[in-house]
This record gives sequence, C-alpha cells and structure tokens, in this order.
Amino acid sequence: KTTYAAMVSNLDENVGKVISKLEELGIAENTLIIFASDNGSMQEGGFKRAWFKSSGVLRGGKRDLYEGGVRTPMIAYWPSVIKAGQTSDHISAFWDFLPTACDIAGAKTPSNTDGISYLPTLLGEKQKKHNTLYWEFFTQGGKQAVRKGKWKAIRLNVSKNPAGKLELYNLEEDISENNNVADQYPEVVKEMADLMKSSRTESRIFKFVKKVKKKKKK
Repeated sequence: KTTYAAMVSNLDENVGKVISKLEELGIAENTLIIFASDNGSMQEGGFKRAWFKSSGVLRGGKRDLYEGGVRTPMIAYWPSVIKAGQTSDHISAFWDFLPTACDIAGAKTPSNTDGISYLPTLLGEKQKKHNTLYWEFFTQGGKQAVRKGKWKAIRLNVSKNPAGKLELYNLEEDISENNNVADQYPEVVKEMADLMKSSRTESRIFKFVKKVKKKKKK
C-alpha cells in the first residue's frame, strides 16, 4: 500500500510540474493534455487491487479482457477548447489517438489504421463511432474479446482451443460481466465468433499456439 501511495504522489507531483511549465511558457490555455491508463488496475509488486477496490464494479484488471482490464477513464484538458466539467460516454481505444493527433495537427491520417479520431468529441461535435472493438492477449492461456454495441464476447484458453466456447455478456444490463448469457443467444454468439475471426490479422511474432521444435534424434 505504501508503494502504491508513493506512486500516486509521484505521478501527481510530476503532472503538476508539466502544467506549471506550460503556464510559465504561456501556452497552457492552448495545449491539449490527455491523461489515461493503458490498462485496468494492476496487482504487481505485492499490491492487491481489492485493497482500494480499484476496478470498482468492473470484473478483473490488468491482463484481463473483462471490462476491468480494458475499460479505463480518460481525461482531456484543453482550456481554450474544452469547457471544464464536461463528460462523454463515447467509447474509444488507444488506436484512436493517432488519427486524433493527425486531425488536430491538420496532418493526413495513415490509411493502415482502424482508429477513429475523437477530436469531434473533444469539440462537442457529432462523433463517428466504432462498429466493433477487438482485443487479444497472448499469455495466461491466450484470450480474445470483441465488443459490438451492448454485446461483449470473450474466449479464454485460446492457445489450447482456438475455436473454444465464447462467454457472452450484455454490458447494458450487466457491466460487471457476472451473467454469461451465451446459451440464451446462440445467434449472437455465432456473430461474435465470426467477428473475432474477421477482426484479426495473424502476427508473425505473437502466436496463440506456439510450434514446438522437435529435437533431432542422434
């Protein structure tokens, strides 16, 4: 707990230094600062997320593909553009940052990205949304997840069974992902399984199933 408190204090101090420097340079009002976590709450270094209920009502944390692992808050500070106190329920992903940065800079967004600029949300304008979001994780047995609207599907132990059963959750009714409704909605499960397949491109480096090299007999 002491280490966690020290990390929070250190982070607060250094963010404060950045803002103070921007104010000193006279550019704080027209500088966009974005603050976000790259994943849900951790359990490294002897810290237990249950101590401070870091995930709140969300299931899981860092390295999980449940909402506690992939859903994080984001704060955008841009005094001359964003009115203080505003909130948005727009769902974005980290691959949206590049298109957003390009949009702000007036640069052309690379074509080989699935990202969508969230500058309209920052400006309070109509926002284009993702039809689906897809995640995969290669350790702890291999994991996949896809979200479409209110539906979220998760497949675990992908390394052992790439076509294993999906868990299905209705996030509008069950944000804590406690009630797996896969048996009740087989047609949705099939759609989500198809989306998992079509959403991914096989990596040459990261593999769910690693080939084991057989030793040659002497």
